[in-house]
Amino acid sequence: MIRQQTLAKSISVSGLGLHTGRVVRLRMTPAPVDTGIVFLRTDLARSLPIQARYDNVVDTRLCTCLGRDGVTVGTVEHLMSALYGLGIDNVTIDLDGPEVPILDGSAQGWVEHLLEAGQVAQRRPRKVLVVRRAVEVRMGDSFARLEPSSRFRVSASIDFDHPLISRQSFSFDFGRAGFVEQICKARTFAFKREVDYLRSQGLAKGGSLDNAIVVDDFSILNPEGLRYQDEFVRHKVLDAIGDLALSGEQVIGHLRLDRSGHALNNLLVHELFSDPRNFRRIAADQPDTQFDEGFALPAFAAS
Repeated sequence: MIRQQTLAKSISVSGLGLHTGRVVRLRMTPAPVDTGIVFLRTDLARSLPIQARYDNVVDTRLCTCLGRDGVTVGTVEHLMSALYGLGIDNVTIDLDGPEVPILDGSAQGWVEHLLEAGQVAQRRPRKVLVVRRAVEVRMGDSFARLEPSSRFRVSASIDFDHPLISRQSFSFDFGRAGFVEQICKARTFAFKREVDYLRSQGLAKGGSLDNAIVVDDFSILNPEGLRYQDEFVRHKVLDAIGDLALSGEQVIGHLRLDRSGHALNNLLVHELFSDPRNFRRIAADQPDTQFDEGFALPAFAAS
């Protein structure tokens, strides 16, 4: 049986919020089975817990933002990606500000904290969702698609009118080790002209070369350069995994993305759940070594 997982001990992290520039203190604590990932704003007296679910997404313009009764938690995608990538199902997250700390702009810092805390198996099997019918959403030339597969796989492409980025593609068969080595270190990126505009609007106050790749018309401004030659598209995969994690379940299917972003990723999850014929829920209670590492379920591929 592949059991649900929670943290072995609590984690406390402080860091800048990307848009507010405020220092945010965040604490993750172990949670009981079937809790899922839950955020709670401790700086607000009447704040209610916000379940990390696709239908609690209230804004996708600059990040993925969750909300409930007018209370929001922004920039959740990198932390959600790290939790999903390490297979952590149940955690309570308290924070004293409106957004999750950006850290270095990737999921690497979150992965390091989570690995240091360790994980413990719980008494119930992990929730798994098997895609049975292809679903797709489009915005102009961009699309996001989920289709049946024997494992979780992501294939992504981006295309920017810029000499240092242009068209990049990346495919990834999901697994914990692969996520840590190939995905979690990829940083968010922005064009300098966009950063200048956001700051003129009172946004991106915490943004810097320490937490984003910044590109001007002809060069990458970060002195250390890129972590991967195709770091831009890998970060899009990181974001998409975090957005898909808001399904609340481990997904078995092939996620295909072309020039997608948070808005389209969230629409895709809404489309998936719009018809129960699109998926099948199962409990991960079969002793299958391949399934344990890569969440592959070849026996269910044609069901």
